[in-house]
Amino acid sequence: MSSTDADAQPAPAPAPRTDTSPLPDGSGGGTVSTDSDSEDTLELRLPEELIALFPEDEERLAAEAPSRCEAGTAPVHTGSIGGDLLDDVADWGPVTTPVGVFHLAPVHIERDLPLVSRWMNDPAVAEFWKLAGPPSVTEDHLRAQCTGDGRSVPCLGVLEGTPMSYWEIYRADLDPLARHYPARPHDTGIHLLIGAVADRGRGLGSTLLRAVADLALDRRSVCARVVAEPDLRNTPSIAAFLSAGFRFSAEVELPAKRAALMVRDRLLRDLL
Repeated sequence: MSSTDADAQPAPAPAPRTDTSPLPDGSGGGTVSTDSDSEDTLELRLPEELIALFPEDEERLAAEAPSRCEAGTAPVHTGSIGGDLLDDVADWGPVTTPVGVFHLAPVHIERDLPLVSRWMNDPAVAEFWKLAGPPSVTEDHLRAQCTGDGRSVPCLGVLEGTPMSYWEIYRADLDPLARHYPARPHDTGIHLLIGAVADRGRGLGSTLLRAVADLALDRRSVCARVVAEPDLRNTPSIAAFLSAGFRFSAEVELPAKRAALMVRDRLLRDLL
């Protein structure tokens, strides 16, 4: 989240992914930033030996990527089964929360860019996501994920039919973040920001973080942990994660920030 309220802030991710968000999770979700000193999650590539296990036509997928992204489907990539490396986020489905029915809808750039760009230009969000500027800045960030290998899926958070937040669900074990903590196979990362100022400070961040983390654990049987890395300065975001059942694991020094590693464990989720 950001410096404001945990529910009001978006959370960013690792470099270039830089600090991604004033999320309510304040985790500074994984943002693909343009900072030359940042590490870009989407620059990582799967090992050739792994890609070889999946006989897909890479040229065809690459050509279709932009159109699929515009169609609002999950990111197109090579070397995975299904639409992404996260067990098809587009098919995770809705979940009933104390504040209403919520679901993650993979971003459709042509349709969603104006809204997401407006949120990224909110000063509270821009402080952590570093994506303020013309729509092209946000578009480059989104398109890099939509046409990437499926390890990061940008989504709108839709509550009771209204898009009100932006999320990035990503494979933390395949992200530069994994260089800075003892990652486990299939660790799932979350970046988040609450869009409207009116939706911040009302507890929505904590409620939705818990719902999405549990949704990831329910839909991804191979995932034992959901992680986030909010900026240590983003105390509202850290507070939101704690209220959502995450535990503080460690302080980690990332290229673009000093972060709080937050973890929600499958084995502990009924206790936190």
